[in-house]
Amino acid sequence: MPDDIVRWLTEHAHPLSTLTPGAPTQDLKPLGEALRGTRIVGLGESTHGTSEFFRLKHRIVEFLVREEGFTTLAVEASQSAGHALDAYVRHGTGDPERLVARLGFWTWRTQEMLVLVEWLRAHNRDLPEERRIRFVGTDPQRCADSVETVTDFLRRMVPERAADARVLEVLAHARPSSLPDPGRALMRHAEEIARLVAERRERSGPGDGADQALEHARILVRAADLVTRPFDPPAGEDNVFAARDRYMAEAVTRLLDDDPGARVVVWAHNGHITKGAYGQRVPALGSKLRERYGEAYYALALFFGKGSFLARRDDDLQGPPVRHRIGTGIRSLEARLADAVRGDYYADLRTGTSPWLNAPQVQRSFGANVPRFVYRFHTAPLVPAQDYDGLAFVARSTCSHPLPGAAG
Repeated sequence: MPDDIVRWLTEHAHPLSTLTPGAPTQDLKPLGEALRGTRIVGLGESTHGTSEFFRLKHRIVEFLVREEGFTTLAVEASQSAGHALDAYVRHGTGDPERLVARLGFWTWRTQEMLVLVEWLRAHNRDLPEERRIRFVGTDPQRCADSVETVTDFLRRMVPERAADARVLEVLAHARPSSLPDPGRALMRHAEEIARLVAERRERSGPGDGADQALEHARILVRAADLVTRPFDPPAGEDNVFAARDRYMAEAVTRLLDDDPGARVVVWAHNGHITKGAYGQRVPALGSKLRERYGEAYYALALFFGKGSFLARRDDDLQGPPVRHRIGTGIRSLEARLADAVRGDYYADLRTGTSPWLNAPQVQRSFGANVPRFVYRFHTAPLVPAQDYDGLAFVARSTCSHPLPGAAG
């Protein structure tokens, strides 16, 4: 199989001249050609804490926006906080560093993400409203902004029911499965609040914030669903992780259904953008998009050869991420990719044929938290052409750069 990989990549790998945003994009033209006819591209990453992944994805986003007509960046980040960051990206409202810090996860509270957000704002500044790029969070978790918005709306418009929203304050920072409840009382309460906001919206005129409040109320319903699901039910669609990916896919689908001309970049972990499943056979966000949109969805995985990355240790959910290091190794797909072609490159897995494209292999996969010491052996199964449509390989990874106070 190593010889198959070498032969195929020798013919199909396209070197990346740089990872630096703002550089000339001639080397990205093969990616643009592969994306002809697509509406959604999933930009994956095998770690959330690699600076080079941020930089390359920033560069790809610039290319897709400027030269390929993509209209929206949808990130595996707080759907609730994403509204305020979108207001900055499109209209310059608010402080970008503070808004990035509110995205819900340490993984996005980085200097690299801030640079991307500021580029989006600079790109939008002189464009007409209809041509401005949107920023959208897709994850219902971490919904403090939604609790605040819905509470304020009820206080202003339905004051006799304002106290009802206090029950939902627990959702502001709760995590999936942190409040398991077979009776789903919290979710039923969130649904009642959403109905109340929807009824008030039907009776209201423009300008009272009802549309925004309703969107946030619906986010709270999704968050309550995740928070109250048991952690480890049978695998499949009832799994809490499957529900999270389904909600993220629905967020992308709404963007496309609301605007027939929309083209969306989906930024998430490789496990989410895959066309198949991850973990204990959890149907991924990408599998939902492929099922609905077919070949119009393109899954681009990002891998690295060796180096360092940030992640939290074990089950630590509050402390700062720490540096982890790993060599190229000899057993993973990444080791074969590093041996086959030197340097950084992109390859379209939809072109050409080779036995390795459809053979079971293993990929390295690191989430926001990794186990101490044994993380070096953390791999996930894949069949390259079945799971992804393309890959980008970065030879060396270094740690992303957290913003001040990024823990939490």
